[in-house]
Amino acid sequence: MSVVVPFRAVRPREKFVEVVASYPYDIVSLKEARKLAEANPRSFLRVIRSEVDLPPNVDAYDDVVYETARENLGNLLNGGILFQESRPCFYVYRQRAGEHKQYGIVAGVSVYEYESGHIKKHELTMAEKETDRIRHIAAVNAHTGPILITYRAEDSIDRMVKKIAGAQPEYDFTADDGISHTVWVIDDEENIRALKRTFLKIDSLYIADGHHRAASAAAVAGMRRAENTGHTGDEEYNYMMAVLFPHNQLRIMDYNRAVKDLNSLTEEEFISKVGEKFLIFDNFEDKSPGQLHEFGMYLGGRWYRLKAKDGSYDKDDIVGILDVSMLQNNLLKPVLGIDDPGSDSRIEFIGGAAGMEKLEELVDSGEFAVAFSLYPPALTQIMDIADAGKTMPPKSTWFEPKLRSGIFVHLLE
Repeated sequence: MSVVVPFRAVRPREKFVEVVASYPYDIVSLKEARKLAEANPRSFLRVIRSEVDLPPNVDAYDDVVYETARENLGNLLNGGILFQESRPCFYVYRQRAGEHKQYGIVAGVSVYEYESGHIKKHELTMAEKETDRIRHIAAVNAHTGPILITYRAEDSIDRMVKKIAGAQPEYDFTADDGISHTVWVIDDEENIRALKRTFLKIDSLYIADGHHRAASAAAVAGMRRAENTGHTGDEEYNYMMAVLFPHNQLRIMDYNRAVKDLNSLTEEEFISKVGEKFLIFDNFEDKSPGQLHEFGMYLGGRWYRLKAKDGSYDKDDIVGILDVSMLQNNLLKPVLGIDDPGSDSRIEFIGGAAGMEKLEELVDSGEFAVAFSLYPPALTQIMDIADAGKTMPPKSTWFEPKLRSGIFVHLLE
């Protein structure tokens, strides 16, 4: 059973949606955010990356950062750029990237179900990032970015979504990266009741992207409960804002790696050690692997194809069989000395949308010594790992297209 509820979203007026909607806070650097926001006073980056309105010497975790975020959200509301729905609604949110389309339901999901493990996760969170989001949510009194959630596809939901998406949309725009975003409002009681009822038949929900947002939303909910002597369980802080997509529509791309040095090895010594666990093939023209357990390696201006040797991994280990695990356990850790890829400054992670050219650029610049391209995991693998209560290695998944921030905001009261 999955509790999914409508909510009174704060959202842009139709004529402002394209200028308000922004990249998520965690996929743009501060330098990139400043550049994007400098010519756009209505960009939602001013809420989720409010440092863009502050001097460069201000610490990213200074109180003024969170105070500015609250003020900027208030300015967008008071200026009539954003407004709040008069009644709770669901929304259909379609994203289109080239030929790929995915249709999600924007809704509130239960913090209690997250805490009980009914909403399942596959990644651990980092304390510093979680604390940052807790402070942000508490300061602005809102969830400003949705959590990406998936569920095993259900025909009855697909049929409802298809029918709703046949009507005139509320929003329909193409962002500067070429991704189109289309939204339909679900405000009639019949469809609202039907969606709530149908999701109750869904056994489990799975966090695909947004583990820090989910953990932080739950932490703030816990604080609000403790502060509220009249707590009933129905308050808005008991629900997290999410977009729920069926598993057969989401697209996972490769999440590649680049490492700054060869751990004091020469190229010849490095290749020799790699060959202990991998078959190595020269002149890899494809650059990106076309199947599981194969990898691309860019070293010294040349591409190699690596194939994991039989016996180098446990076929019965649902985490160990992941390509990110194989690369970490059989190469990054023993050969390059990267014990914790989540905190080691020698490794960089590059989302697949950047392409193989980005890996070549990093290595050719001399800043990095070697780069690896990976084949993406299947979504069913992610759900199986979450069902088993296990976690994936850091930076295992890259979902594309990314959800835009600022199209929907969920106020906590």
